[in-house]
Amino acid sequence: MTGRNGGSAGLAAVLWDMDGTLLDSEKLWDVGMRELSVELGGEMTDATRRRLIGASAPDALRIVFAGLGLDPDPAAMAEAGERLHRRVAGLMAGPLPWRPGAEEALATVRDAGLRTGLVTNTTRTVTESCLDRLGRDSFDITVCGDEVVRGKPAPDPYRRGAELLGVRPEQCVAVEDSPTGSEAAAAAGCAVLVVPCEVPVPERPGLVFRDTLVGLTSDELFAVHRAVRP
Repeated sequence: MTGRNGGSAGLAAVLWDMDGTLLDSEKLWDVGMRELSVELGGEMTDATRRRLIGASAPDALRIVFAGLGLDPDPAAMAEAGERLHRRVAGLMAGPLPWRPGAEEALATVRDAGLRTGLVTNTTRTVTESCLDRLGRDSFDITVCGDEVVRGKPAPDPYRRGAELLGVRPEQCVAVEDSPTGSEAAAAAGCAVLVVPCEVPVPERPGLVFRDTLVGLTSDELFAVHRAVRP
């Protein structure tokens, strides 16, 4: 597949993170995480909460248990995870606001004829409750955190997304908001457009930054790809 910047290595697809990138849903995760922490025995510190931004479900539970000084018993963690995801799925069944410019950016990518994928650390069950809001036809494929061996910050979700689209990660721009997600996308070989949400993202090779998705054009996405993959 060729892109507008020429050759088989050109931009072919855009891979979107979900929470904090397309949807302003990190605040709902904050509610669920803090409630779970109290149920497990203590208030969650802000430092612990920052570490949870963008984490996969298993990593998030390990962080919560460690922050409370709890034994990481697999059965206890599994039960806590089920409670957390039931709570967050319930919260996401209500109104879900878009991140600024995200809805228009999705349409811009589709109008440009680029392939699209949703690549999230969120579980399939919770993601399904968000897809009606996002528009199921906005994506050619979706990859959830419980469908890969290792979630972000490992590169597995982005590698799987590119594989399902029939392209190489080097032909993709990933759009992310968190350090965890940005690390995963860059490690997979994607060019990364970072639009920070809840926490700052350190600068590193392979990342291009934008304040918001408002006014994002397809030409900018091709420029992001050329900047990282000349």
